[in-house]
Amino acid sequence: MAKQLSSLEEAAKRIEGFGAGPALTARIKEFEAASSGLRPRQITKILARGDVGAELIAAARTIKALAGQVNVIMHAAGILASLPYILEPSEIVESLSLGAGNTGRDHDLVTDRRIAEFKFIDWRPASNTIRENVLFADVFGVASAETDKRRIVYVLGTEHPMKFLRGGRAISSVLSRSSKVRLGFYNRYGIDTFATVRDYWATVCDSVEVLDLRELVPQLFALGPSNA
Repeated sequence: MAKQLSSLEEAAKRIEGFGAGPALTARIKEFEAASSGLRPRQITKILARGDVGAELIAAARTIKALAGQVNVIMHAAGILASLPYILEPSEIVESLSLGAGNTGRDHDLVTDRRIAEFKFIDWRPASNTIRENVLFADVFGVASAETDKRRIVYVLGTEHPMKFLRGGRAISSVLSRSSKVRLGFYNRYGIDTFATVRDYWATVCDSVEVLDLRELVPQLFALGPSNA
């Protein structure tokens, strides 16, 4: 029987030992190639040599269970730590929604001068479909708010967000994963008003600001995540 993992640190070491980044991709490919054409008994031997078993699975489950909590911590800490830098000296906070996802409030931040959403997303060179969907929902949320205040979406790096907002991805694709956003968008604009994200962005770009926290608060966000 596999031993019980005693700590998060032990689980992290177990995962790191199996592989991370390019090394993990390479190792998975090795297992794929080595297992082809084998019978169960032969596969068992490969798993034993590769140290794949109950302990690795337990470590992965431990880290996975904490992933959602890490997202909440990042969202809450990122917003709170940013406030002294992004707010004007006499600006007053009216409400905050610090959980990962607005917890019953319309926006992450509401002050007497702005409404804002925060997205602490590290964009990838490719495969950002889900990230784009979430960003679009935030842009739509602040753009459609009934307010005269500044409307801001704070991000980590504006290169990909602006490329997406000015690009030709179909609105139907962006809205396909969220029935709530899709219903709100189509109720407001109808189904055939906008074909692409670019078409919609052109109508709201003068009222919505997309700002880079890495530039506004380099003390907090200048460093990127580890690539290990």
